[in-house]
Amino acid sequence: MDFTLTEAQHDLGGLARTVLTDWTTKNAPDATGYDRELWSALARAGLLEAALPAPVGGGFDLLEQCSVLIEIGRTVAPAPYLTSVAVAAAAIAQFGSREQRTRWATPVAAGTATFAVALSTEDDRFAAERTDTGWRIHGSHSAVPAGAFADTFLVEAATAEGPLLLVLDRATDGLRVTGQHVVDGSDAALLELDAMVDDTAVLGAPGDGSARWVHRRATIAACAYQLGVVERGLELTSEYALTRKQFDKPIGTFQAVRQRLADAYLDVEAVRLSLWQAAWRESEGIPADAEVATAKFWAADAGHRVAHTMVHVHASIGIFLEYPVHRYFTAAKRTEFLFGAATEQLRTLADALTTAPRL
Repeated sequence: MDFTLTEAQHDLGGLARTVLTDWTTKNAPDATGYDRELWSALARAGLLEAALPAPVGGGFDLLEQCSVLIEIGRTVAPAPYLTSVAVAAAAIAQFGSREQRTRWATPVAAGTATFAVALSTEDDRFAAERTDTGWRIHGSHSAVPAGAFADTFLVEAATAEGPLLLVLDRATDGLRVTGQHVVDGSDAALLELDAMVDDTAVLGAPGDGSARWVHRRATIAACAYQLGVVERGLELTSEYALTRKQFDKPIGTFQAVRQRLADAYLDVEAVRLSLWQAAWRESEGIPADAEVATAKFWAADAGHRVAHTMVHVHASIGIFLEYPVHRYFTAAKRTEFLFGAATEQLRTLADALTTAPRL
């Protein structure tokens, strides 16, 4: 594969860095995970629309979305691009009808709506049964990212025919949303469902592969975001090691600190390499289950190590809530477990290597 970034990736990534850096120099993020003005600014810059497939957006797709997500991770900006654009709107553009794209994806591209995504896990899942008039959905899902403020929810439900994707507006009868505080803020929510929906809420068909597609895209998006987090976190830590002195010497001159930073650099590059390999294969339509699991393993395992390196090199100041490194530490720790932690990825990788045909 060719790891060279495309012109569109460079342009969108550079534009995202400009917009996000400008915002973060003027604003202190709160704990809500969402800033409406920033979301509107990203929309005005074309960053929400450009990386969505036609006819919803500008015709770009996964690789360009990853470039934007890296920049969001670098600033830990309160912009729900991962759930709203890279997963939900992209899935609606891929599997939805024209009416569904107009109703749900177009407002995201315009910056007037946001999405949360609730995908099945071992502990959290919904079930759906077909009825004469549509589907009855029930179950619960905790700590849904962006759920506290999302206008709409993309949820996965288990059916007798296979997994099913549904789109639910926040005002859906039988949907209860309870905000939750997690390690890096209060954007998550507990979803409790006992609702009846008609077929207009169904995305694709049960067992058609759309749910697996969404799982892969969500996992790759999390890896891209994590790359931005750990990349910038390491930069801040290296800068601190050059300026913080002990015994009249920068602590970065001490062998133990140099080795710790060198290990962190290798970890960041491993996250980068595995991310782009998985994203490229997925974007080319090449089987990528093993590569996606590998990328998320590195994002989780290496992300854990780099996060703790940030704190250990900074010492006590690294965990002060008012100090910027704390935001990168908590973001890295949360993303470590998002859409499957390291052990789960190793299980997925083992299954992919033993059952899937390889190219």
